[in-house]
Amino acid sequence: MIVPMKKAVIITQAKDALSVVNSLRALGVLHVEHKQAPKSKDINSLQENLAIINQSLSILSGIKIISKNPLMHKKAVDGQLIARHIVDLYKRKEQLIEYLRVLSIRIKQYEEWGDFNPQDFSDLAQKNIFAGLYQIPVKQLNQLPANIAVHQLSVKGGIANCFLARDKIIDIGVKGVPLPQMGLAKMRERKELDSQVIRGLEQQMIDHVGYLDFFQKIKSDLLKELEFQEALSGMGQEEMFTYISGYIPFDSTEKLVAQARQEQWALRIDEPGSADNIPVLLRNPAWVRIISPLFKFLEILPGYHELDISLTFLIFFSLFFGILIGDAGYGAVYFLITFFIHQRARKNKKKTSVFFLFYILSFCAIIWGLCTGTFFGQAWVLKAGYKPWIPALNDEKVVQRLCFFIGAVHLSIAHIWRAILKAPALTALADLGWGCVLWACFFIARVLILGDALPFFSNWLLIAGVTLVIIFTNPQRNILKGIGEGLGTLALSLMNNFTDVVSYIRLFAVGLAAVAISDAFNAMAISPGTGSILALLLTGTILLIGHGLGLILGPVSVLVHGVRLNVLEFSSHAGISWSGQNYKPLKT
Repeated sequence: MIVPMKKAVIITQAKDALSVVNSLRALGVLHVEHKQAPKSKDINSLQENLAIINQSLSILSGIKIISKNPLMHKKAVDGQLIARHIVDLYKRKEQLIEYLRVLSIRIKQYEEWGDFNPQDFSDLAQKNIFAGLYQIPVKQLNQLPANIAVHQLSVKGGIANCFLARDKIIDIGVKGVPLPQMGLAKMRERKELDSQVIRGLEQQMIDHVGYLDFFQKIKSDLLKELEFQEALSGMGQEEMFTYISGYIPFDSTEKLVAQARQEQWALRIDEPGSADNIPVLLRNPAWVRIISPLFKFLEILPGYHELDISLTFLIFFSLFFGILIGDAGYGAVYFLITFFIHQRARKNKKKTSVFFLFYILSFCAIIWGLCTGTFFGQAWVLKAGYKPWIPALNDEKVVQRLCFFIGAVHLSIAHIWRAILKAPALTALADLGWGCVLWACFFIARVLILGDALPFFSNWLLIAGVTLVIIFTNPQRNILKGIGEGLGTLALSLMNNFTDVVSYIRLFAVGLAAVAISDAFNAMAISPGTGSILALLLTGTILLIGHGLGLILGPVSVLVHGVRLNVLEFSSHAGISWSGQNYKPLKT
């Protein structure tokens, strides 16, 4: 559920501003709403330090090889100084890599000219001997003036690379090749030296990987201090008084009141207004909260005045996962991988709530696979004599009907939920009307796509639904105006309801494609036979590649289709825009 919020305003004398923010931070219940843009030297300094720490964390996190003896931090170490050193090492490395890239191009460019010292050309010019490098068509070499000494170095594609020299400036109508800053041997020597420097810089960064946890702690402290300074700087001011406002959960009101009495603050607590940007705090039972990591990954949160669909999302997302993966073998692999990572996380004392979601999803895939007889493919399982738990699920039309039914149920829940929340207002009847329209669309989809007969009552469902939508979308004293708005809403949304129900057929299509691909790779793997070691290796390689791709692409299809059906189709019918901001109280 979305926890109801209260709006609180604390007023004190300006001289007590620092102590007020300190007390509120210790209390840890107020989500601060700045009354003015937070600006101060302390904030700027904290932001700069945080940027350096973030850069160093990004650099160290990207290092794959960890030194056997990484440098570990000590209490006396200046974290900012070390972080700046790491950033400087990285910048120096990047500069050298870019220089080496340019140098490599130069080396390749001048290799066909051979090794020479560019300074020699300047020395010759001081002695009135003018020399240069030129690219001249071979056919034109005989046309050069006789007083020019020509030394042909190489020929490529009918173009000769030549060294020309004479006792006055060379003017033959061809522009000379620009001279490099150093000779070829020097460039190669410089390249090797810079490569060694880069390796040394990389090793230094590797040696600092041991500071990762230290920097994470510094980052956490900086964020808290920045939050504190922004709260202090963002307070409103009126003459000798200062005030801070924000939002608190309804069940934290007594804590704030008690603190205000103790500190002798002026406190006002009201209901938030419709125009307020109210933060969202989701509070659900532990078995429902397992879907929260997915919300964090997708960075979605319902608005304060919207519905918390955590439970519905969990139920249907798990169902979609089972259908889209549809393979008991894949589900078992996901389960074992989850179990292995879970055990390692427990040893490292990391949060493990996300693993329970993966256990449920894996279990759903296993159940669906057992129902259809799919275990790393289906054809070989059925040929082996396995009897699916629900044979009807191997009938394409049955599965398509099931997908349409799931869609109608899923979307109807959204409208029924909205109707319950709107009741006893008459607009609730419009959502019930949309529910009737959805079920009429369900029967129409079966007729148009599967060729089923249209039930006699489907027409009455559509008529009843359309009537309720037209009359009760915006009921007004002026009946004709209300009906006009209802007709406008109906015209825009009627076809969308049909396409939304039909869109659930993606569950069938993607699931069928996954099984077909698995069967195809299994058939390819069998074709070499088993008569030799080479054939067995080829068979194993094909199976590994085929099912490896399936294991990787399966979750991708779930993110694309399973998430979409919840976040777009269902949410649009439930009126959820995912525009909420997370409740972040000021705390230590």
